[in-house]
Amino acid sequence: MKTSRRLIPGSRFFRRRRPRVIQRAAAPLSRPRRRRSKRGSRSPKRQEPDSWEDFADSFVAAGLVSAREPVQEPLIAAETKEGGAVLLLPQGQMLTFTGKCSLTCLYGSVQVFGFIIDQDQPPYNLFSPHSHCALTIEAVAYKESEKSKKEMRAEAKSILKAHRVPQGARCRLMKNFVPHCSVILLEHLDTPVTRLILSHSSFSHIFRAKRQKIPSFTPEDAALASTGIGKVEPGMGLQMSDSTLSAIEEVVQACQEEDEGYPIILVCGAKSVGKSTFNRYLINLLLNRLPCIEFLECDLGQPEFTPPGCVSLINVTEPLLGPPFTHQRTPRKMAYFGETNCEHDTERYIDTLKYVFSAYERDSPLVINTMGWVRGTGLLLLIDLIRLLSPTHVVQISAEDFKEMPRLSPEYIRCSAGLHTRAKGPLKSKSLGGGVQDLEWCGGQGGFPPHSGHRLLCVQPEFPGAGVAGDGRTHSSILRDMAILGYLGQLQPPDVESVLPLHSLVPYQVPFNAVALKVIHADVAPAHILYAVNASWVGLCRIPDEVQCKVNRPILLTQTPICDCLGFGIVRGVDMEKKLYYILTPVAPENLRRVNCLLIGNIPIPNCIFLNQTGIEGEMPYVTSEYNYAISGAGKLKLKKHLKRREHQRP
Repeated sequence: MKTSRRLIPGSRFFRRRRPRVIQRAAAPLSRPRRRRSKRGSRSPKRQEPDSWEDFADSFVAAGLVSAREPVQEPLIAAETKEGGAVLLLPQGQMLTFTGKCSLTCLYGSVQVFGFIIDQDQPPYNLFSPHSHCALTIEAVAYKESEKSKKEMRAEAKSILKAHRVPQGARCRLMKNFVPHCSVILLEHLDTPVTRLILSHSSFSHIFRAKRQKIPSFTPEDAALASTGIGKVEPGMGLQMSDSTLSAIEEVVQACQEEDEGYPIILVCGAKSVGKSTFNRYLINLLLNRLPCIEFLECDLGQPEFTPPGCVSLINVTEPLLGPPFTHQRTPRKMAYFGETNCEHDTERYIDTLKYVFSAYERDSPLVINTMGWVRGTGLLLLIDLIRLLSPTHVVQISAEDFKEMPRLSPEYIRCSAGLHTRAKGPLKSKSLGGGVQDLEWCGGQGGFPPHSGHRLLCVQPEFPGAGVAGDGRTHSSILRDMAILGYLGQLQPPDVESVLPLHSLVPYQVPFNAVALKVIHADVAPAHILYAVNASWVGLCRIPDEVQCKVNRPILLTQTPICDCLGFGIVRGVDMEKKLYYILTPVAPENLRRVNCLLIGNIPIPNCIFLNQTGIEGEMPYVTSEYNYAISGAGKLKLKKHLKRREHQRP
């Protein structure tokens, strides 16, 4: 019988839940006919419990009876005088919710998306928009205290009193207090990033709880609503198959064994199979045991920590308790590719990946995220990446029983030709200077051995819509817009409650001769270069060569450099008289002094930024209904029909 498993802290990673109870069939089940033993004994052979469970499960599988879902215990919550909510969770009880809040564990231990939050730890911000799978708070087992039951009750009571829980609510909570339960404090959360995103009408409702089918609103629901969250069905939370949990168990075990160095885990699969969710959950689990995790982002379209169009290496030390737009961070090393896919320039993509990967020092486990492009040329490129990065574990996620791509076993990788490789041969690629260089450069120069095989872990997700491209909760272009808004949210002052429009912020002034320019995705005539730069999303980069020009005019590069990217910005204006670029960016001034190159890629600024310019008198800058296609680069904003999908309807 298949049973579901979940991770808990302790010496073992998993424990088995009790099998589900099934309803009785309309007709009584007939028992198997007794058989005599060869010795003639009439006593029947005792049936093993697991066999009976399998026999009963066969009726559920055939649809003759339905499985009865475990009944959730009622939630015990109370409001504090400061507007927060205190929850008492017996061990194993879960709360699945949408919204955003700050969580502090006052007593015991809870788990959120794989990360364990113990007593006396600082508060953690939780972000659970309905554009992604809902977060679940679960009370888990913790180290037993040597205190008596009376002492534990006294400690819990003093904690509730210290957080100003009213006396009546405090008595009700203590009436349900049992040993090994957990007490958490949820508080309202407001950050500069969420304020900016919610100020745009397209995203103003992403943290609102959707209406439930049964119109029941309890005092506990009121306590949760006071903190900005709403309870939802457990099925809207994280759903993990047995194969997913088995793969995670093996990877976590490998990361704790340092006999042969830290492992390199490459996660691959088609679009919409849950690669990003798998990575976040795995990183959170590893952070329970290790101080930091390295993360190599190879997905240009849906990166985890940066705006789109980047290849980056990030040192992760904090848990990921929300979608990418809530944790935009500065990578340890990053290069700007300038596109959301590499289909038209795979050689530059591999050279960019090599450049970033060279910074990995192998002093901690490395998790590698890959693109969902796994058919045709994409599969050949993935073979090249596996040979180049030489992972110790390959987690292959497939929702179609591995029909969309073959199993990437070590033998298959060794015998199959890639896009830039031959079977059993060295990996070749054109260098920046036009020559040919060996893609085993990372092995020869960086101390990494050539690919000598890996452990393949096959995972089949079981959540609704797995593997169906375009059937996700939110369209990929909307996720990219939210990532850019999350990055620009760092421009908002933390001590100002209202949202400051971007056009009201003071930009940096950059002289023409201080930076070089390059448009990555198109050939632009020098006379039109400033039109291409104005109102564009740019990568703020550092090239090794010194930029010098005696004449104060734009400096143009003839080739796209592969160099460090220190951050991003918006060119909000060009002053032709003063020869200045006006750039808005959250990059710190000490890092801006190192910038000497602006790269313009094919990453558009979200339309809502142009359309949401409040306080403008007269015509709105950069937005007009009068345009002329005869002018190079002119055109109308693309109509995004998916903006009115169901996830963007008001609840």
